[in-house]
Amino acid sequence: MIGKLKGVVDSYGEDHVILDVHGVGYLVHCSSRTLQNLPPAGEAATLAIETIVREDMIRLYGFRSDAEREWFRLLQTVQGVGSRVALGILSVLDPGALASAVGMGDKAAIARAPGVGPKLAARLVAELKDKAPVFGAVDPAVIRLSGAVTDGDAPAPVADAVSALVNLGYGQPQAAAAVAAALKAAGEEAQTATLIRLGLKELAR
Repeated sequence: MIGKLKGVVDSYGEDHVILDVHGVGYLVHCSSRTLQNLPPAGEAATLAIETIVREDMIRLYGFRSDAEREWFRLLQTVQGVGSRVALGILSVLDPGALASAVGMGDKAAIARAPGVGPKLAARLVAELKDKAPVFGAVDPAVIRLSGAVTDGDAPAPVADAVSALVNLGYGQPQAAAAVAAALKAAGEEAQTATLIRLGLKELAR
């Protein structure tokens, strides 16, 4: 199995690059984000590779990082997500942004990807949220508290602070994340006004 290719960019297609490795041209399918970050034809490039072998074909998928490849694999463990949809998601969200979106339950961000509707976005969040911190710099404590806000189990000052930020125009996932971070900084006894003030500082970063 091919795990990595290092060669010279020969040419580009709509959804692939041909990488010349010692005179052999490998056709590698990539997300649009990866394609945009590769160098012009004639220059050297290195891609992490996922090889998919089926009865009627062998197809290579290329990624700029191992984290992107791991997300490609993980996304396809969810029913309804094949290689095309997984690449579409990675075209819209880089690994860090995807980890945050899954961890914080930001279904709207995931639903921006081609081929992903609200139901599939909700399924992705539900099935992958426990795995998101492994793949990104998402604080598990923040994820847990955001989940409590979404489920209606959060303490009153937290829920009120999130509601206030949502009323100011912020999305629910962003507001919940900001208030969760504020609570972590201010302590469990923090009141609504303090959480709103610190939450706004988080959102302004």
